[in-house]
Amino acid sequence: MAIEVAPQIDGSAATGPGADTGAWWRDAVVYQVYPRSFADGDGDGTGDLRGIARRLTALAELGVDAVWLSPFYPSPQRDGGYDVSDYCDVDPMFGTLDDFDLLVGEAHALGLRVIVDVVPNHASSEHPLFAAALASAPGSRERARFVFRDGSGAAGELPPNNWQSHFGGPAWTRVTEVDGSPGQWYLHLFDPTQPDFDWDNDEVLAFFDEVLDFWLARGVDGFRVDVAHALVKAPGLPDWGGRADGASSPGFPGEDAPMFDQPGVHAIYERWRARLEAWGADRILCAEANVAPLSRAARWVRPREMHQAFNFAYLHAPWDARSLRAVIDESLAAFGGVGAPSTWVLSNHDVVRHATRFALPDGSVEMGHGIAQAAGLDPVRGERRARAATLLMLALPGAAYVYQGEELGLPEVLDIPAAQRRDPYFLRSGGAVVGRDGCRVPIPWEAAAPAYGFNATGESWLPQPAHWATYARDVQRRDPASTLSLYTAALHLRKSLALGSGSLAWVRADDAVLGLVNGEVLVLANLGADPVPLDGHEVLLASTPDAVVDGHLTPDATVWLRRRQEV
Repeated sequence: MAIEVAPQIDGSAATGPGADTGAWWRDAVVYQVYPRSFADGDGDGTGDLRGIARRLTALAELGVDAVWLSPFYPSPQRDGGYDVSDYCDVDPMFGTLDDFDLLVGEAHALGLRVIVDVVPNHASSEHPLFAAALASAPGSRERARFVFRDGSGAAGELPPNNWQSHFGGPAWTRVTEVDGSPGQWYLHLFDPTQPDFDWDNDEVLAFFDEVLDFWLARGVDGFRVDVAHALVKAPGLPDWGGRADGASSPGFPGEDAPMFDQPGVHAIYERWRARLEAWGADRILCAEANVAPLSRAARWVRPREMHQAFNFAYLHAPWDARSLRAVIDESLAAFGGVGAPSTWVLSNHDVVRHATRFALPDGSVEMGHGIAQAAGLDPVRGERRARAATLLMLALPGAAYVYQGEELGLPEVLDIPAAQRRDPYFLRSGGAVVGRDGCRVPIPWEAAAPAYGFNATGESWLPQPAHWATYARDVQRRDPASTLSLYTAALHLRKSLALGSGSLAWVRADDAVLGLVNGEVLVLANLGADPVPLDGHEVLLASTPDAVVDGHLTPDATVWLRRRQEV
């Protein structure tokens, strides 16, 4: 079947009210570093800031534009550092503020920007502000910074409402007052050690203004905002019979969830946007706001709010041509309609790695739940589809996020012993939910080194599998057919051809094939069972060495082709 190139190009990804087509973040590729698992500089088995700084050259060579650091703040580590006990310091397990400054300086010298996580919905229960709240009386100024409420029932013995925690069980914990009597309850949408701030309180607003300023003064280029959509709760905290994560379920549409995406939250980020712009127009905010549909997500990136929002719809899309076409169209229309770029992402620290997701028969896994069973798992299919999906994603206009290790083709680690798992999903469910440890295992750098180059001692906070050596970066750098070589070639070609700042027109989109044009590149992704003729177009890049056979694109493969100019 001949490929006919559509004459009209959809430029919605780069136009719209308030669009700034020259901003770096519009087409950036951001590399997520999970600090515990990236590189260990002191050999204690836990990754750290000095380890990250020493490996930044590899990321510059890869071709990314920015590095996003998951939390490295002082923390009891009940939820992988997302339980912060001090927002303006570095946990000793990761190093010191001097180490952070060194990392930022090294990154900037390499042309890499640095984005850090900020966790504003909740603190650690060991944060001094919460300790002060527990030591104070109901109705006090200290308690007003958090969501404390009297219980229901005859003696306040029941939670204030029926909300459930993301990690299982009630979202409320009752405190014992200073005099030893049963007291009020506090809200924690996540673990009981993560009490929610009350963002109706002006002192909370002022506190986080200072947090932002602290890190901006140290040279950070932006913030990824954790659970950005949860800060403001519905007045009166009404009962909710739907899912704890606010996703839609029968009878309970997600837009009605009283703990997420409330109108008042947008004023907070307008305030933050103005604060960042006072430090420079190139500092950015990226929302982790898991809301649907995409038209709701687009409200987070209106001109005076955030710059980017994670595209969860794309992250969760199956390897299916119709589904992918729909989410790409919806993304470009929704985000482009408010002058923002779409973001594209296939993996992060909260989901099963996409090399394993695509190895499953239907490719679907609940966010945060993980997998331990390999029923129906086909690793060869998973790797092939993951590479094809990556090449499709990196051809789309907008920004892209890459999770550490995906450029090595790492699969999920499925066989972590129960005694070594750390995720609160696993611990609070008594093992019924596997959790996210499988995507957080320290990554391999050198095949023959201790801990595969993660450090020099062989220690590792989560066990690395024996087959990690085959994925090591030093092995893959020598192999032009490796996943690392594919990512490197794709990222450099994406930049030289300006695909991120380009536009999109479909040339084919049916049950089997996605074909699109972005600038001078024609992209074909074969998600069907039969080979697809390439009609003589020159191949610029292919997802696998056998992607093109006898002038045909093989199944589960993607190619970038040089678009022939029509005469």
